[in-house]
Amino acid sequence: MAAAAALVLAATLAGCGRNGIEVYRTAKEPATAQDQAQTPAGLPAGHPDPANPTPTLEWKLPSGWQEAPAGEMRVASFRVPGKDGKQADVSVIPLPGMAGGDLGNVNRWRGQVGLSAVTEDDLAKLGQPVQMDGQTAQLYDQGGQTPGSSEKARILAALLRRNGVAWFFKMTGDDELVAQQKPAFVAFLESVKFTTAPAASAALGGDLPPSHPPIGGATTAPGGPAAMAQSPSGDKPNWQVPTGWKEVPGGQSLVAKFTLSGDGSAQAAVNVSASAGDGGGLAGNLNRWRGQLGLAPLPIADAQKAATELEVAGGKALLVDMTGTDARTSQKARLVGAMVTRGGQTWFFKLMGDQTVVDREKPVFTSFVKTVKYPGDAGQ
Repeated sequence: MAAAAALVLAATLAGCGRNGIEVYRTAKEPATAQDQAQTPAGLPAGHPDPANPTPTLEWKLPSGWQEAPAGEMRVASFRVPGKDGKQADVSVIPLPGMAGGDLGNVNRWRGQVGLSAVTEDDLAKLGQPVQMDGQTAQLYDQGGQTPGSSEKARILAALLRRNGVAWFFKMTGDDELVAQQKPAFVAFLESVKFTTAPAASAALGGDLPPSHPPIGGATTAPGGPAAMAQSPSGDKPNWQVPTGWKEVPGGQSLVAKFTLSGDGSAQAAVNVSASAGDGGGLAGNLNRWRGQLGLAPLPIADAQKAATELEVAGGKALLVDMTGTDARTSQKARLVGAMVTRGGQTWFFKLMGDQTVVDREKPVFTSFVKTVKYPGDAGQ
């Protein structure tokens, strides 16, 4: 029996329980320049406009698919059972902005099934166009083997960009089962419809699901170096911005972003974000970062060995350091990342870019992470 589901960008479940329909109410998609220009007087730029309905998503659920708890960054999740205990997992994840670009995401998925990274030229041959509510999404089919095991695995992943949001629809699991389910997955994608629902009354980003990247921004006090950042809980840490770091707009998925220049055109960037809870854990985030460098994911045990502890104000952070090839530019790059857990949420600090710039800035970066003051810290 076909079921329908509706959701917006992230959030709070408000099930109605009638006619098999479940409604996920969340924040509106990030505001475009046009949206900001049309924001009613007296409301912050991008604030949901009561007169402007919020987009939602509806679909028909294929036979045999079972709904599962969403959680983490997902707004919807399904299980697909197969023979001999085999199963596949289906997720729906919306992320503001470009979310890494097609090449970076495809190479991350390829790494998850033990395949080597591809170039931009190869990418054009891998995508299969799929129509989703009048727009064309790209479907990528990647089959291989789970790293560290003999299990064959397959990933079907479709990426649709709409009004500044990247929507990810992904099926992963046993190779044979996922291959068998491909027609059902394509039918699921083709059934997707964007509709409208009353706009939320809460401020933008106020009802994001657990571990979803926060929708917010950073501000710098006029005439001073102290920056204040918005966290999922609404509390704000502060820090001293190092000399030479230039603060730039970070987009809807980042709390703050800084650019760092080197010789010639060499550059690196520092991104700051936060998530509720453990933010997906060490292994999940380490492997996400490895994917950005075209590196294969590590098993959980190896991921733990790859991290070192860093003494920070009021506790400890986990620090990782890796070198590879930037999946977006195909240039050699280095990434230093830190995870700090405070008060039920996790802060992520990432320094990534040209190797020479990252080499120079790593001591500055670690000092920056060490001195951040979080809510509840002495003197905060």
